[in-house]
Amino acid sequence: MKTLVIAAHPNLGESKVNKAWMQRLQEEEDVTVHDLYAHYPNFKIDVEKEQQLLLEHDRIIFQFPFYWYSSPALLKEWQDAVLTYGFAYGSEGNKLHGKELMLAISTGGPAEVYQAGGYNHYSISELTRPFQATANLCGMHFLPSFLLQGMMTLTEEKLQESKEALVAYITNPNLRTVR
Repeated sequence: MKTLVIAAHPNLGESKVNKAWMQRLQEEEDVTVHDLYAHYPNFKIDVEKEQQLLLEHDRIIFQFPFYWYSSPALLKEWQDAVLTYGFAYGSEGNKLHGKELMLAISTGGPAEVYQAGGYNHYSISELTRPFQATANLCGMHFLPSFLLQGMMTLTEEKLQESKEALVAYITNPNLRTVR
């Protein structure tokens, strides 16, 4: 299985988690790490190149820090530009059918703030529902997200553990689709 990690972090140089994750994932043989902000700092996306990358991989991972209850702006722009009618959806838009989509997300707040009754009132699953709807529209299988929450109190030991856990998780061929 070939995996494409589409990483979107607007300040990667200042990132603790996403930078560490990307560096670790680059060591994996069947994982391609694609840094959107490095490739498209001006937000001018090469749609054909991006669509070709999608065609070459079986599992697609959107890796990003959770910003304002969603992804950073460039990942949204990427979706708008790349997941086009006739390619990703529509009567003849079946190019992504059967592929897998997963999210790898880091949050500043701890897990307990993302639940009913918590500070943010909603779970990560509820807040990421648009990504699941996108997968459904594109005929993709939406897999359970990989989450690392509580960046404000993350120890170096937990960061190291998360890198290995991420690799094990996204390369696991037995993950089951979220329904």
